[in-house]
Amino acid sequence: MRRSLSTLLLGCLSACVPRHPIASEVSPSLAQAEAGDALAIYDGLERLVAEGRASEKDRVFAYERVQALADDGSAGYAFARGALAGRVAELRGANAGGLVTQSERWGRTSLERDPSFRERAATRMLGSLYVMAPARLLKHGDSEDGLEMLEKLVAELPDDPGARLRLGQAYIHLGDDAPAVEHLCAAAAGRARLRADEGKLLDVLLREAGGGKPNDCGGE
Repeated sequence: MRRSLSTLLLGCLSACVPRHPIASEVSPSLAQAEAGDALAIYDGLERLVAEGRASEKDRVFAYERVQALADDGSAGYAFARGALAGRVAELRGANAGGLVTQSERWGRTSLERDPSFRERAATRMLGSLYVMAPARLLKHGDSEDGLEMLEKLVAELPDDPGARLRLGQAYIHLGDDAPAVEHLCAAAAGRARLRADEGKLLDVLLREAGGGKPNDCGGE
């Protein structure tokens, strides 16, 4: 049985996101990001997310700024469009339908343009999206597809703690805790390479999986 998305994603809010925030209302570091560079804007927001400082207006500002840019045909542009739509969708909850569709569309576009972009960033995003998002909002995949994508990602990058974390999260979301523990413990072993927000999510998932505290993975 699927777990509630709100129990697995840290920092997700249920309130609707205000539209069209102005630059003076967002974090200065984000407002100063190169306006014509989709990836710079995305990276600026992700730094705030990692630090737990990304506001609703920050997310919407980044999303709308990149949405206004012309598609330059790169995998990076497509990935930024998809990922930022996903960041706003996290805040919209039940009203995220169109944003989920955009995230899927642009994620698939990025994958088609360059599957290896940023260590298979589009595969990571789409795999998690197909597992976590309601099937009615998706057009080209479902939870089985998403799980398969994440399993292949881990097979290709077995020492990547972020890939292990995503696969462990997927298993828990689908109510299959047993296989999640191995991947979560592998992620815990590489904790130093995880972002701060990923480390917090890892701790939540380990408790969900019954693995106890992160250092219990090694039997200490």
